[in-house]
Amino acid sequence: MSAADRFADALYGLGWSTVKKLPEPVAVRLGRTIADAAWKRRGKGVRRLEANYARVVPGASPERLAELSRAGMRSYLRYWMESFRLPAWSAERVRTGFEPKGLHHLTEGLDSGRGVVLALPHLANWDLAGAWVTTKLETPFTTVAERLKPESLYDRFVAYREGLGMEVLPHSGGAAFGTLARRLRDGGLVCLVADRDLSASGAEVDFFGERARMPAGPALLAQQTGALLLPVTLWYDDSPVMKGRVHPPIEVPASGTRAEKTSVMTQALADAFATGIAAHPEDWHMLQRLWLADLDPAKGPS
Repeated sequence: MSAADRFADALYGLGWSTVKKLPEPVAVRLGRTIADAAWKRRGKGVRRLEANYARVVPGASPERLAELSRAGMRSYLRYWMESFRLPAWSAERVRTGFEPKGLHHLTEGLDSGRGVVLALPHLANWDLAGAWVTTKLETPFTTVAERLKPESLYDRFVAYREGLGMEVLPHSGGAAFGTLARRLRDGGLVCLVADRDLSASGAEVDFFGERARMPAGPALLAQQTGALLLPVTLWYDDSPVMKGRVHPPIEVPASGTRAEKTSVMTQALADAFATGIAAHPEDWHMLQRLWLADLDPAKGPS
């Protein structure tokens, strides 16, 4: 393991061991302080976040984009502070920490026994939403995690999410899709963060007026298993309670090839994501390249 990998692993380990012991007001202030310091440094992640917000809020002035990126970093650090503390939250704190609208789409889908795929963008705190599902709804689910380096850091993330009641599969390798399909055919729940394609083989979509690529997995799983596909968007307000919305189901088109159906369904997913992101851009934690124009190394900043 390289020195940088050891440092990253130690840093996250310190967060999970130390931050979760802090009183909540102290953790909130610490997160805001770290966020503001990172924003002032204007590193690569902050610059990318600002460039992404420029797509979401076209015509925004440099001052407005700076305000958004500062708010975005504060939201991002709120996510981390909450995530570090989630294992220490009481069941009651988890149950009262999230208020979703449109929940009947999920509960009715599960009651039908056909299986449900929840697809989310990187908005607010998807880990808290997952913990709420396993705690408030008492419903286990399966998800997929990107393999991180060092391996010990990936192991920390898996252990953390499994501790919240999730079944976690590695993103790499072809076995994950088959396992997800089996869970859905058994009437289970699958939750996937699905606004950034990690495979370079996703479906192209129009996203805020430009072409991007998003994972095809949610649409393919719905087609192959008959599961319900539900977009979910999340956001923060000024309260300690995260808000969210379960959107109406995305139906499988009646005609077309598998690729054509996947394209239509993934575009519908992108449109639902765009609605939530446009309403709460500062809660979209996309500090990486997303649009195809930015994936060309000759174009745009990192």
